[in-house]
Amino acid sequence: MPSPVLAHTRYQLLEQLRVPIGLLAGSLFPAISMLAFVVPFAGGDPRAATAATGSMMLFGAMSSALIGLALSVAQDREQPWNVYVRTLPAGPFPRFAGRILSTLAVMLVSVVPVLLVAALLTEATITPGRLALGLAALVAGCVPFMLIGLFLGFLLTFKAALAVSQIVFFPVAILGGLLLPPQTLPGFVEAVSPYVPSRGAAELIWAATSGVTPGPVPLVMLAVWTAGAAAAAAWAYRRDEGRRFT
Repeated sequence: MPSPVLAHTRYQLLEQLRVPIGLLAGSLFPAISMLAFVVPFAGGDPRAATAATGSMMLFGAMSSALIGLALSVAQDREQPWNVYVRTLPAGPFPRFAGRILSTLAVMLVSVVPVLLVAALLTEATITPGRLALGLAALVAGCVPFMLIGLFLGFLLTFKAALAVSQIVFFPVAILGGLLLPPQTLPGFVEAVSPYVPSRGAAELIWAATSGVTPGPVPLVMLAVWTAGAAAAAAWAYRRDEGRRFT
């Protein structure tokens, strides 16, 4: 008999597969961005192409972690089935673990088209060991975005979560230097960039895949954002639990 965690993970993955447009958008949009921004401008430079590939991997994974998780949680809260599931004796851990594991699976799927574009159309180079480190850094760097997604999902309705998660995602991605290097953007963006979580996550991935030494400020701020997002997500969950079941 499968464990509750595996059962919830399977359920969440099936829910994702029933609406494949979200999975396709999360996978194809970063690859299209690679074709538009990386291949023509940095594809011939191995170092730049490798770093840009890491950025696009994070861009797609962030979308799945923040927007995907916010929408799935908010949508579930509006379904009668969710009320029944939350009364089961297994407790909240299997539901949370299943949701996180299914989100990680979608995140890893989203990087495959980016890696294919990088391998076929650019001079990006990477060893298997560095690729494994890059994927591990990707997972670690996306933790705050999953927590922010949980926070928004437990706090907002589905329609509100759809709008707010997108409003949060795109500025954070731009400020973090995922679409264009921060130094090529206005001075304000370059000054703010180290303090947004996407920059810290990108620094982790660049260090893992390209050997670039990460800056201390982005890494410290990534940890601060992770702790703050964890506290916010826990508060939003308790608030939602209290309003519905007390």
